Amino acid sequence: MVAVVQTVAFEGVDARTVDVQVQITDGIAAFTVVGLPDKAVSEARERVRAALKGIGLSLPPGRITVNLSPADLPKEGSHYDLPVALAIMTAMDVLSPDDLGGRFAMGELGLDGSLRPVAGALVAAMHAAGCDMGLVCAEASGPEAAWAGENVDIIAAPNLLSLLSHLKGRQMLLPPVAAAIEDAEITADMIDIKGQESAKRALEVTAAGGHNMLMMGPPGSGKSMLASRLPGILPPLEAREALEGWMVASLAGELLGGNVTRTRPFRDPHHSASMPAIIGGGQRAKSGEVSLAHGGVLFLDELPEFSRQTLEALRQPIESGRAVIARAAAHVTYPARFQLLAAMNPCRCGYLGDVTQACNRAPRCAADYQGKISGPLYDRFDICVDVPQVSASDLHLPPPAEGSAEIAARVKLARNIQLERFAAMAPGQQPVMNAQLDGKLLEAIAGPDKAGRALLLSATESMRLSARGYHRVLRVARTLADLAGDANVLKVHIAEALSYRRLSPHALK
Repeated sequence: MVAVVQTVAFEGVDARTVDVQVQITDGIAAFTVVGLPDKAVSEARERVRAALKGIGLSLPPGRITVNLSPADLPKEGSHYDLPVALAIMTAMDVLSPDDLGGRFAMGELGLDGSLRPVAGALVAAMHAAGCDMGLVCAEASGPEAAWAGENVDIIAAPNLLSLLSHLKGRQMLLPPVAAAIEDAEITADMIDIKGQESAKRALEVTAAGGHNMLMMGPPGSGKSMLASRLPGILPPLEAREALEGWMVASLAGELLGGNVTRTRPFRDPHHSASMPAIIGGGQRAKSGEVSLAHGGVLFLDELPEFSRQTLEALRQPIESGRAVIARAAAHVTYPARFQLLAAMNPCRCGYLGDVTQACNRAPRCAADYQGKISGPLYDRFDICVDVPQVSASDLHLPPPAEGSAEIAARVKLARNIQLERFAAMAPGQQPVMNAQLDGKLLEAIAGPDKAGRALLLSATESMRLSARGYHRVLRVARTLADLAGDANVLKVHIAEALSYRRLSPHALK
């Protein structure tokens, strides 16, 4: 007899059904796992053997063959422990084929038979819902899996023995309850920033339209401080964005316990991070920081210190909103719609133009340092702003009267205008921010008045703007008009949007 229990394999944020087939035959005692298992899956043999012994069951003498079908799909992770154990118990007639009742199973086994949480419970539960099936998982994974909806029958057990008792009807386990949404507390407030009014204005425009922003200034001028205030003025995640972000976080193991939030993510990796850590990849094609920042902000401090390869790899996710990881053994796609926020010094020493701390290698030092950022990457920043050193007189000023709450209210109003306008012009389509407008829709929504069009035409020629740069000016101008409550893009909006364009060092050569 061949016993079959179903589980899942993960491909990006998608799940595929995997049949765990177990056959016990006569012969020399052996326990073999086939079907492209990785090291964690192969080691499941010892965990399953010890867990069954912990509940008073011993493996029968003979040859045990575990086949993970489809056999050409790589199997990774420790969540195969539980379905292997359940399939073996079915083959041993401890369970009947109907006991699982059309449910997937996933979970890691402890040597004492305890069930431990694994990454991807939410994604597995969503896949189960799509297949009109249920899910068996660890008790600690239950609150996470419960976010898939009330129509998914979920059994969350603390250990193998209690699961057997539930399946046999001797003891009933309570269904898991999804944890409450808890918005992360953001203590960083714009009211703490003295001076830097132009940078604060640019940060507000960035938040309102979902734009990418680059800050350049000397050390200690407040670039990182400004960046940390951006989450406090962004509105909560929309339902679709939140679900996509939670699925990525689930696969990364960051939703254990089911604690979810609608606060937009803010990821700030160190500049020593590798390209797979930022973009995604590695042996298992895991998600990177660009995907973990989906719906939120990816902040790259000391931008030129990141490797050139990593920075150039950012270009595709910025444009497409997704990270495509192609490997010989895997080809997966993760969502990666994020706002890129970056900060850098004007030169290596950081004090370009400061007569009191002048660099003896200027201007070559600045050209070499800024030249680490390629022209195409510069072109993808909608807003570039200088953050000068704060004067002593500014530091002694009283705190500003306006904080994050007031700015967030204007940002929320501007975003609502965008969503309502998009819904009216493109009904049925997924809503997008101004930063994502393109094609005919961009021309229809952000087309400037006659004076603004003349200014933009002149600036395009004198500043040698690329087609991408031209369209990004229109997007920023549309956001400025929304913040001002203007129905049309005017010359004043085009002028301010052009002031945020920075010509790369390569364009000036």
